[in-house]
Amino acid sequence: MKKKDTKDNYLERIPVRPEWLKWSQDEQGAVTLDIENKGVFNKVAQVLLKKPKVSHIHLDEIGSFVWPLIDGKSTITDIGITVEEHFGEKAHPTYERLAQFFQILESYKFIEWSATKSETQ
Repeated sequence: MKKKDTKDNYLERIPVRPEWLKWSQDEQGAVTLDIENKGVFNKVAQVLLKKPKVSHIHLDEIGSFVWPLIDGKSTITDIGITVEEHFGEKAHPTYERLAQFFQILESYKFIEWSATKSETQ
């Protein structure tokens, strides 16, 4: 049995922002994700170590541009085209950067995945 090429398929994935994740965008377009620190260990850390109830994750310029484009309909490839149109050479290597960005978001459960375009057709 032949393995699927996950690198090619990865760019056809459709990222979705989870409903529970709160975020904001300032006048300059910078996006901040507001993550509520829940659970027993977080409660203990909040009391004993004065850790915050909400962590604020500030995205960089390209991440702040990409975040609002995550609409549950656009693939990573679609988003990459828009990023290249806006940033040009500054975004290169575009798809490697986007793949890494989405892998990080996924590892923290800041995004979910919808079906790929080929799966919905």
